[in-house]
Amino acid sequence: AEAIGLYNLGQSCCLNSLLQVFLMNICFTRILRRITVPLSPEQRRKNVPYQMLLLLERMQCGKCKAVGPTELADCLAKHRVKLFVQHDAAQLFLTLWNLLKKQMKKPELVEELSDLYTICIQEHLACQKCSFEVKSSSTMLTLPLPVLDANSRRLKTLEDCLQYFFHPEELTGQNMCFCQQCGRKTTFLQSVRLVRLPQTLTLHLKRFCFERSSCTHKLSHSLPFPQELDFREVLTENQCQADDSEKATWQYELFAVVAHSGSSSCGHYCAYVRSLTECKWYCFNDSEVCQVSWDDVKCTYGHSNLLWGETAYLLFYMKKHPQ
Repeated sequence: AEAIGLYNLGQSCCLNSLLQVFLMNICFTRILRRITVPLSPEQRRKNVPYQMLLLLERMQCGKCKAVGPTELADCLAKHRVKLFVQHDAAQLFLTLWNLLKKQMKKPELVEELSDLYTICIQEHLACQKCSFEVKSSSTMLTLPLPVLDANSRRLKTLEDCLQYFFHPEELTGQNMCFCQQCGRKTTFLQSVRLVRLPQTLTLHLKRFCFERSSCTHKLSHSLPFPQELDFREVLTENQCQADDSEKATWQYELFAVVAHSGSSSCGHYCAYVRSLTECKWYCFNDSEVCQVSWDDVKCTYGHSNLLWGETAYLLFYMKKHPQ
């Protein structure tokens, strides 16, 4: 099928961009096609996975260059997702994902959806005075990557941002923790270790920075990201809590970029997606879709002098050799 655009319903560019990234992902649409269709018309109107499936089918009948996601938007409104407002793509992605997961009734589909997108990490807290340590496991939908370090210096590449995210941090002074073994507050080392990476990995570049003055500004400096990413090269041995067979699958290829242009209060989103069937890049800008080159995608690296320019905000990578 041709790549089909989505009409803007009024500030729906953020939703449109995310829908394109979901629906161009063959692994996702395979799950979507196996959902249980709700029985009553009212349930159907309120069911996000079902409305996404209907939209996918309309996009694939390929009669027109764009379709309007009206029924899906109405459905989302029933779940308190506001229409006609500026959305933050990272927050809306989490909201959509939670609604999908909650409304997919078959347990095996929920599990497949989780396997497709969720990242498993283990957090370690270790007392620096004795051997006491606490470990806790958790899952994340995206890795929220700072683009500045603790001293507000710019991180230079995506690999730098990843290394910074997994870099152990010493909790001293006011941040000291109570150690049960020492019986007092001590310095702890806090670290995050990677346990499992999903088939589709989402990285969130934290380019919106909240100042004390409560106004948000956007960090638009250049931050290159690679077409191919191998986590075994980026992270050290002790930042990975995984066996070799798991780590062997940690080689990724860029699949999509959700980019933001404009300022934090008034902006526009579009999506660059690599078609998995033809391996060509497309730019989805609401109803306009055109084929683009890798050089066009690289324009979303950002540029300090173009504060209104287009910068990548969400990066979606896909496993090259899934097990």
